[in-house]
Amino acid sequence: MLYVVGLGPGEKEKMSLEAIEVIKKVEVIVGYTTYVRLIKELVGEKEIVSTGMKQEIDRCKKAIEIAKTGKDVAVISSGDAGVYGMAGLILELVSQMDEELAVKVIPGITASIAGAALLGAPLMNDFCHISLSDLMTPWTMIEKRLHAAASADFVICLYNPRSKGRPNHLAKALAIIQQYKSKDTIIGLAKDVGRKKEQAIFTSIGDIDETLVDMTTVVLVGNKETYLSDGRMITPRGYQL
Repeated sequence: MLYVVGLGPGEKEKMSLEAIEVIKKVEVIVGYTTYVRLIKELVGEKEIVSTGMKQEIDRCKKAIEIAKTGKDVAVISSGDAGVYGMAGLILELVSQMDEELAVKVIPGITASIAGAALLGAPLMNDFCHISLSDLMTPWTMIEKRLHAAASADFVICLYNPRSKGRPNHLAKALAIIQQYKSKDTIIGLAKDVGRKKEQAIFTSIGDIDETLVDMTTVVLVGNKETYLSDGRMITPRGYQL
């Protein structure tokens, strides 16, 4: 059996019981080195296959090869394996095979959900995810999605918002969003959720300090109804109070 496991944001407490049980029972763990490190206390003496960034295809092919020998294998992803994770790639590769291989996807808490809980309740109404990484998606397409989401006043969860290689992507995204949303629109920054340096920061489109944002930050841009109260970011669902 080949499992694709979502680890959640980082700490064991935010992993599902199913994910923990699968990791304990499989013979082989395959994953990005940093993610393997997150579950080192669960791994024990298991066989580990780990690689660095940008080696996802090789990593998934290796996991499939091992699973075809009859071993139980877990491919691990942070957050949810089906949200910018390894589930899609595994299923695409397996679908190209002539022989059958049993695959089970184990869900995990994705960054926006964990970040929202840290910030308050910003996702109570319609929201969407947009990754600002143009490694897989052309920037022109990302811009179209930003225009569409902002014009519809979705709460927008920005993944991969800013890195050394993409220092200006967040600024470009917020410039597009501000064409449709007020500069006073509340933004929540959920940094290092579930890890030692976890931090919640509240700001607005007009006041955001982009230097606070990195690849371990999820940026939640509110809608026109989103507000702050007692250190919590709240998007009303629409109940008449």
